[in-house]
Amino acid sequence: MQLIIELPSREEQIDMNRRRWEELLRDSTLADVPFRIETNAHGQILMTPPPAGEHSYRQSSILFAMERLLKGQVLAECPISTIDGVRAADVGWYSSQRFGQVRSQPAFEIAPEICVEVISPSNTKSELTLKKQLYFEAGAEEVWFCQLDGQMEFYTATEPGVPTASSTRCPDFPSCIS
Repeated sequence: MQLIIELPSREEQIDMNRRRWEELLRDSTLADVPFRIETNAHGQILMTPPPAGEHSYRQSSILFAMERLLKGQVLAECPISTIDGVRAADVGWYSSQRFGQVRSQPAFEIAPEICVEVISPSNTKSELTLKKQLYFEAGAEEVWFCQLDGQMEFYTATEPGVPTASSTRCPDFPSCIS
C-alpha cells in the first residue's frame, strides 16, 4: 500500500507557523511549562522533557566554541519555521547577513546556516533524520549531531545522508565535546 500525503506549499505552512507561534508566545499559561515546546505541521504542541545536566553542558560548550570560532550570531533553542511546524535546534549559527533577514521573526523562516542537535537518550533515529531533513529544507547548510558520548557528526546539505569528518563552515570545531 502506498501512502500519499499532500502538504501545503512552503509559503502557506510558514504563514500558518507564524500565526500559531505568535499565539503560543502570547499564551501566559505556557510560560512556566517545564518542557521544551515545538509544533507540528498542524500547529499542535509537541513537548519534550527538559534536558538533563549533561545535555545542557554540551549545548553550552557547543555554543561557546561556535562563538569563539565563527563570526555571526550563535543562538540557543533556535526556533525554526519548517514545513512540519516550528522546531527548535539546540544551537543555531547565523551569518550576520542571514541573521539580519530573520532577526525580527518570532520563528525564523530561514534556518541558520548551521543547526545543531544535542542528542538525548529519548531521541529516536527517525526523529533525528526528520529534523535533519527539515533543517535542510528550511535552508540550513550543515546539521551537526552531538552524540551521547560527545562525538560530533557533521552533515552537509549537498550530501545529507553522509557524515563528514568535520564542518566545512567551521573546520576547527572539535570532533568531541567532552
